[in-house]
Amino acid sequence: MTIEGTVEQHDAEPTGPDYRDFAPTGPGTLAGRYMRRFWQPVAYTHEVANGQAMPVHLMSESFTLYRGQTGTPHLVGFRCAHRSAQLSIGWVEGDCIRCYYHGWMYDSSGQCVDQPPEPTPFDTKVRIPSYPTQEYLGMIFVYIGEGAPPPLPRYPDFEGYPESPDAQHWVEPTEESIVRRCNWFQHQENSLDPTHLGFVHAGPGMYDGRVREDNPRVSVEETGWGVAISYWWRTGASRVMQIGTPNLHNFYALPYGGDEIGWLENLCWKVPIDDETHRQIGVHRLPGGPNDDSVRRYHERRAQRDAKRDLSHADLADAVLAGKLRREDVDPERTHIVAFQDDIAQVGQGRMVDRRNERLGRPDVGVILLRKIWSRELRALAEGGPLTPWYRPPTLTAINNLAPEP
Repeated sequence: MTIEGTVEQHDAEPTGPDYRDFAPTGPGTLAGRYMRRFWQPVAYTHEVANGQAMPVHLMSESFTLYRGQTGTPHLVGFRCAHRSAQLSIGWVEGDCIRCYYHGWMYDSSGQCVDQPPEPTPFDTKVRIPSYPTQEYLGMIFVYIGEGAPPPLPRYPDFEGYPESPDAQHWVEPTEESIVRRCNWFQHQENSLDPTHLGFVHAGPGMYDGRVREDNPRVSVEETGWGVAISYWWRTGASRVMQIGTPNLHNFYALPYGGDEIGWLENLCWKVPIDDETHRQIGVHRLPGGPNDDSVRRYHERRAQRDAKRDLSHADLADAVLAGKLRREDVDPERTHIVAFQDDIAQVGQGRMVDRRNERLGRPDVGVILLRKIWSRELRALAEGGPLTPWYRPPTLTAINNLAPEP
């Protein structure tokens, strides 16, 4: 399915009666059931040290993520079965976790294995939920769906240094890892919207004013992975990006501090925390290994930039949206300026947008196609029909930031 963005005006409600089903992902919701069929990254490897635990909130559910002293990550229920204390504040012992409140201990399968205060322990009768985990690309992936998990998808072109010491490129957490205070689907749709670039992201070192005057020609196509979107401006700029089902985005971006090392290829997930908050988490790859001087200089520039960022992009955006601050008065050096700009646009739609009030236009063909795909898949899930077996074809592993002229 290919759609050109210069042909005709489109219906404001392309998805019919299923428009409400895209956003809520809590237990029992249709989109939640669909999203739970996929592995989701919930933390970077470096965020959970051996013997440490942390709370994880995913699709309006809470869990305990901990790394055993052997180094293996585990995911179990959020609370102790005894008196509902939060398990993440307890102690990790071996590959078990012990509750802070009364010392009940659980192994990685969720089985209670110790009840110190009990004169006659009944730990064999107590179990909390547990879930599969895998570590890959410097992230911890979890599966919270029903039944056995599918194989964790692999992305060989992102298997770089330091996980693969012999690789010719460096892979690390993306510059764009953020938490945004709105529904995840708003962010995913934004990734298919080229016309916002010359307005939301206009400024020095970004998109200049000519982009505003130059309606991009947009073409989208359904792929074996999701949606490919290509667009061209009369100024000569062009781009192609990939949207992976259900919540991935594969794109190129110019790194901070100039283009000495070229464009970074990014692979990121928009992971729902709850219906009104989500996290973008992922990796990018840099050409060159750990001893490459350009990579070293890039890391130095990134460290210098991060040291200046002392203001929360989310808090600043909230202040602008509340009328307490002008966006023109925000110092771009003191915050994640791109995240701040996108916060204003996406959070400004509402924490969870009502799509019935929209009037879509020609450049919105990517948004329209994405909604059509989701409507189709959710309808099939609801009716017990076959679902699309999404995969990332090898032909997509080398996306090009310069799309060929149609």
